[in-house]
Amino acid sequence: MRHRKEDKKLGRSSAHRKALEAALVCGLIQEKRIRTTLAKARVARRRAEKLVTLARRGTVAARRRAVSELRRKHCVTELFDTIVPRLEGRNGGYTRIVKLGSRGGDGPEMAILEWVDATVAVAAATETAEGEGES
Repeated sequence: MRHRKEDKKLGRSSAHRKALEAALVCGLIQEKRIRTTLAKARVARRRAEKLVTLARRGTVAARRRAVSELRRKHCVTELFDTIVPRLEGRNGGYTRIVKLGSRGGDGPEMAILEWVDATVAVAAATETAEGEGES
């Protein structure tokens, strides 16, 4: 029985699952939004929310713990330097999941996982890119 078991196994070994979660969260940090299955989005959301809470401390120890979980220093740097300041006024609920329906081939429920302020961030990035191209 799986009573009081918190982790979803996703049909993978523990090492494969940890690598998958790290890759999903790094993708979310870099791209601001990822498209994946609903089950993976729920797992990645949980990990991302905990990492933002950890990053809000801003200590060296918190940064080292984040590097040990994400395994990529540039993702941790972006998390601490750009994402956490944007989410400063929020007390949780940093991400959202938008359901997309079933995938055609094998039928799993698909979803988009994004930061709550992703629309603002994406709009600002496109405005900056358009402004640079006009000069």
